[in-house]
Amino acid sequence: MSTLSTHVLDVSLGKPAGGVRVVLENAHGTQAGADITDADGRVRELSADLHAGVYRLRFLVGEYFRRTGRESFYEDITVSFRVAADPHYHVPLLLSPFGYSTYRGS
Repeated sequence: MSTLSTHVLDVSLGKPAGGVRVVLENAHGTQAGADITDADGRVRELSADLHAGVYRLRFLVGEYFRRTGRESFYEDITVSFRVAADPHYHVPLLLSPFGYSTYRGS
């Protein structure tokens, strides 16, 4: 089994995005975990028992931007990824109101 963490950085402000709700779903759409990013923009362990397969991370960024008094094009951002045999997966999100990027972190 593998573990999963994430980190959300608001590149438009140049700082972590705290308070972003993150939902982990399996390939069937069943929720497999959920948490809220801390003040450093991190969820250190979203799931500790990922089996091999496809998962989706949903970042509910619309709430975050409304709370910070800013407009955003995105209501939520979904990242689909595959878990194989590695012991840990880290999926960061670099975020702005009108764009984002993600990558396989370490």
